[in-house]
Amino acid sequence: MEERYSPSAIEAKWQKVWEEKKTFQVSEDPGKEKYYLLEMFPYPSGRIHMGHVRNYAIGDVVARFKGMQGYNVLHPMGWDAFGMPAENAAIQHGVHPAKWTWENIDSMRKQLKKIGLSYDWDREFATCSPDYYRWEQLVFLRMLEKGLAYKKSSAVNWCDDCFTVLANEQVEDGCCWRCGREVVQKELEQWFFKTTAYADELLDDMDQLGGWPEQVLTMQRNWIGKSHGCEIDFAVDGNDETVRVFTTRPDTLFGATFMSLAAEHPLAEQLITDAQRAEAEAFIEKVKKQDTTERSTETMEKEGIFTGSYCINPLNGRKMPVFLANFVLMGYGTGAVMAVPAHDQRDFEFAKKYDLPIEVVIQPEGEALNGATLEEAWTGPGLLVNSGDFDGQPNEDAKQAIAEYLDGKGEGKATINFRLRDWGVSRQRYWGTPIPVIYCDSCGVVPVPEKDLPVVLPEDVVLSAEGGSPLARHEAFLKVDCPICGATARRETDTFDTFVESSWYFARYACPDYDQDVLDKKAADYWLPVDQYIGGIEHAVMHLLYARFWTKILRDLGLLSVDEPFTNLLTQGMVCMETQSCPEHGWLYPEEVENGRCTKCGKPVIGGRTEKMSKSKKNVVDPDALIRLFGADTARLFALFAAPPEKDLEWNEQGVEGCSRFLNRVWRLVYDNLDLISQVPVATAAEGSAKALRRQVHETIQKVTSDIDGRFHFNTAIAAVMELLNAVNGFKQNSEHPAVIREAVEAIVRLLSPFVPHMAEELWELLGHEGGVIAAGWPEVDPAALVKDEQMIVVQVMGKVRAKITVAADASEEQVKEVALADTNVARFIEGKTVRKMIYVPGRLLNIVAN
Repeated sequence: MEERYSPSAIEAKWQKVWEEKKTFQVSEDPGKEKYYLLEMFPYPSGRIHMGHVRNYAIGDVVARFKGMQGYNVLHPMGWDAFGMPAENAAIQHGVHPAKWTWENIDSMRKQLKKIGLSYDWDREFATCSPDYYRWEQLVFLRMLEKGLAYKKSSAVNWCDDCFTVLANEQVEDGCCWRCGREVVQKELEQWFFKTTAYADELLDDMDQLGGWPEQVLTMQRNWIGKSHGCEIDFAVDGNDETVRVFTTRPDTLFGATFMSLAAEHPLAEQLITDAQRAEAEAFIEKVKKQDTTERSTETMEKEGIFTGSYCINPLNGRKMPVFLANFVLMGYGTGAVMAVPAHDQRDFEFAKKYDLPIEVVIQPEGEALNGATLEEAWTGPGLLVNSGDFDGQPNEDAKQAIAEYLDGKGEGKATINFRLRDWGVSRQRYWGTPIPVIYCDSCGVVPVPEKDLPVVLPEDVVLSAEGGSPLARHEAFLKVDCPICGATARRETDTFDTFVESSWYFARYACPDYDQDVLDKKAADYWLPVDQYIGGIEHAVMHLLYARFWTKILRDLGLLSVDEPFTNLLTQGMVCMETQSCPEHGWLYPEEVENGRCTKCGKPVIGGRTEKMSKSKKNVVDPDALIRLFGADTARLFALFAAPPEKDLEWNEQGVEGCSRFLNRVWRLVYDNLDLISQVPVATAAEGSAKALRRQVHETIQKVTSDIDGRFHFNTAIAAVMELLNAVNGFKQNSEHPAVIREAVEAIVRLLSPFVPHMAEELWELLGHEGGVIAAGWPEVDPAALVKDEQMIVVQVMGKVRAKITVAADASEEQVKEVALADTNVARFIEGKTVRKMIYVPGRLLNIVAN
């Protein structure tokens, strides 16, 4: 053994051992309790970053810990491999997306293996492989049969340069994130999944997700957005049309003074009068270029235009001007909002801006609000006023009363509305899963027969900056015989949204080589649900909601038995670092700064802002360089020790160096005591001065176990091991108690094993063990070792700590008081005073009241 700790040699050795022995390969074992640990799989961008290191190290600790506890642990890895970056690389660098993707996968796999992660690599797959997406295409066909997939016309974000639909998050300040072209709204025929069919279940089943952060559950509840309210029909003045609104506040109907329509509303064009047409159509074009997500925010400036038309309030006959408004979306409710400015802040701001009437119809108790003098909308409870026969009713009671009245007149009804909309899955992109549909002039939309799956994405294409999918220009792919009539037909050239691939990959890990169906149900039922899922908070809604939806689809298709995919969820924080910039050269890498000045021009740098690591801001650390310098175990330890996993981690070079020093101290501890402990067994009891050390060993085992298991307090777990290391180094009677020293040393090695696995394996072997530290199992607490002979009591005088005394563990209250009063420091503070009473908290505290 090397006397000096040499991470590179040790880590290469054990990574080879794990790979050759397939240490982390698992299969179904009904005789063992399973544990499925999964981190969100990465996009193969080409290089891992410190965020990856942190995310995967967190998962690896839990996987190794559970394995040492005896669980049958599934810990797989794969690649979310379709997407726009590969297409961008093809256009910018002339590299085919497939070549770019597979080369990146090879590179990142090597990097991940250098971190020492306990993956079952035999289960690895990439979603761009036909062996994976053929089953996704089959699920689509089965959804199509059941009416859960359909096609309809829909308004989408469209970039004319890239010739594709953009998701809301791909629209930046009204422009395409890729080319900068102004984005417009465009009506296109799109494929949809019927997520709304599962809206109630998606909402109700959140009660099963007690292991999810409340923040994520709240975000999903808001996204699903179940609302109890009323649909109300407003007749359009002067024609036979009606405008239907959905409102959760029918109690305010008498206060509706104008109507707001989405610019995309199907009645918008019809309601615009000739006098208003030029301005209104210009407004519609302006709104089409605005990001729909931004339009729904509270901070968005409220803008509108009068159509020239009016509608009639069904309760009081008021003629209400109809406006087009940028904050109303067709994607929620009916795309029309009855505006009640006295009792809705958004409507209030709009009414003030355009000088529209404000009518108070709910008075709070003890006040007399006046629409002319209101400074903000009243949204609280109260009694109805200016509301005809409903005056005097509490507004909550009036909601039902007014809904029933409208229902009786045939002008409205109570109903439930969801914010959730069906999932548009069509993308006019090349690098994605082909949608398995054929269009025949005679037979219409024809599903690709199951026997013809997969519909393979052709790779003999050329991508260019002209935009548009090359599939539409690929004759061999495009032209196909109709499966029904045999006539020449054409394939669908849209591909699936890449969220589809990531919505079920976790289930395929249970049976990646199964070739008879989407899933091997027996294997899937053994492994699923995922016991612990780990990933970023940014996936709280889209990915996690779609994964829940697909799980229910797979269940209803008879492929799964579970209702929910992930029992527990951990959302880890980001890795951050201070940014530094030069007024002349912009963002600077750390090595481009010396003594607070830019090395390029000598000007003082601007720093002090800690932000998420980003290549664009050059505040990044290369994990490969870190591993070369300090070793993977040090990199892992820093990522786990510097902050709790759910918090942001601030990069700190001194922290990395501190972790390296700690591992060197652990190495020295084993090496320096090897001759003493190599020939003795582990202690099962201790006497004299060694009893306190053995007690700390088992207290540490107890704390580290508790901190890892479900709590993920890795930083405090590591700190406890550091304290134990200090205690062992500070113990002066090593030669008299070698068995206790061996127990302490072995406990340190086993407790650190999930965090720094390479070093732990090497030290465990050095200590004379065969079979590896993982096989040795997790250390167990000896309850007898936790029993204390003595206890420390804090003594306060008039609420201030004046002493800490040591008494026998079984000392009575009177004995504690006697020792406390005899303490010289306590005596000094009660001298000349009368002790009025003594308050004793057993085993912890004695407070003396004296004056």
